[in-house]
Amino acid sequence: MHRRSLLALAPGTALAQAPAVDLALVLAVDASGSIDADEFRLQREGYAEALTHPSVLAAIQGKAQGAIAVAMVEWGAPAAAVTVVGWHRVSDAASAQALAAAVLAAERSPQSWNAIGDALAHCTALLLAAPFRATERVIDLSGDGPDMRSRIEAAAARDAAVAADIQINALAVATAGQVTRFGEPLAETYRREVIGGPGAFVVSAEDRRDIARALRAKLVREIA
Repeated sequence: MHRRSLLALAPGTALAQAPAVDLALVLAVDASGSIDADEFRLQREGYAEALTHPSVLAAIQGKAQGAIAVAMVEWGAPAAAVTVVGWHRVSDAASAQALAAAVLAAERSPQSWNAIGDALAHCTALLLAAPFRATERVIDLSGDGPDMRSRIEAAAARDAAVAADIQINALAVATAGQVTRFGEPLAETYRREVIGGPGAFVVSAEDRRDIARALRAKLVREIA
């Protein structure tokens, strides 16, 4: 991954007092109406499993600071993305378990159609206000459909994030017979409209049962 020195400080926070992390990561998770209750549960469990996996912890502990900061955002409806899990600093198994518990316990936010651009704008603001000195900043967006109703177009929100030195990667969750309005696989749409920054990439999951595997591989790649 492209290396860059970044500062992500909350207003008024002294540089010397801000905890240092190798990566500030926002997990932007699709909670739109296309996901039923069972699928949503599988999705949450997949994230919790990936975040606590030994390979992810090994990647974290192998970096200079030995720590990352993670927050989770749910998105769907236009201008309605919400932070459902605030910033957690993860450096070991105990802190990873605490984050996973928060992910599983968070109440599902009310969402509707896919507004990816608005989600990216929300995540960008969250990263810019994060109370950490972060070597890298990344938005990790997962979804099962293209941008549909954003007030801010996905590509425009992507470009604004990249201009702020934030990388955007994506996880495309396949659904049966899925083809986007461009007649292409969802991963291709995400490559064109969503991801951005040096080294940005898309990973695909066959379905929500495959999220843990796909996300685990994605996190190791983002961290390492």
